[in-house]
Amino acid sequence: MTELVIERLNQVSARIARAAERSGRNPSEVKLVAVSKGVSPERLKKVLPHGLRVFGENRVQEFLQKYEILGRQAEWHLIGHLQRNKAKYLIGKIAFIHSLDNFELAKLLDKLSSVQGRPWRVLIQVNVAGEATKFGVAPSQLAEFLDLMQGLKGLEVCGLMTIAPYCEDPEEVRPVFRKLRELREEVSKTRPRLNLMDLSMGMSNDFEVAVEEGATIVRIGSALFAG
Repeated sequence: MTELVIERLNQVSARIARAAERSGRNPSEVKLVAVSKGVSPERLKKVLPHGLRVFGENRVQEFLQKYEILGRQAEWHLIGHLQRNKAKYLIGKIAFIHSLDNFELAKLLDKLSSVQGRPWRVLIQVNVAGEATKFGVAPSQLAEFLDLMQGLKGLEVCGLMTIAPYCEDPEEVRPVFRKLRELREEVSKTRPRLNLMDLSMGMSNDFEVAVEEGATIVRIGSALFAG
């Protein structure tokens, strides 16, 4: 089973590289986060020696169970919705939070950063497609939201994240990824103090299109671990 995951990792990495090259980018600009929801810590431990060590978790409780076993052998990203009452359990354990989407959570993380001893690295989740079932800041409110966080020294806002609707043809969601990139360019022009380096977008079914549109982080689950 480990061999199959590594074979898939090599295939996905090659597809990322080709997509980056098609858009004139260096493949090294794109980070692969392996979505490990539902994957046992024992299975994750076996892939660590093969270079797969950046994992994205959706739920805090499941993450904590894996962290207890793997700890800092892996780099952990929280990619799912974060409830305020769970934030304290992440102190000192998470490299990135991809899903910051409300100011109350931002204020709490700012407060908890003093306990952590360093700022939280966060991405702002933007609901580009306007799906009612998804979390995220509306595109029209992004600039105002970023302004609100100016005074929160406990947060390092590194970029934006979005989740595109699932479509059989990934070309159908290209406008979603393009819009997120354009939003970053727009707010960066009017707010040069910001350093929005990262765009977390693209999953197993559409990551190549996302890379072509500028993704610096892709979140890959089933293309690695299915079956």
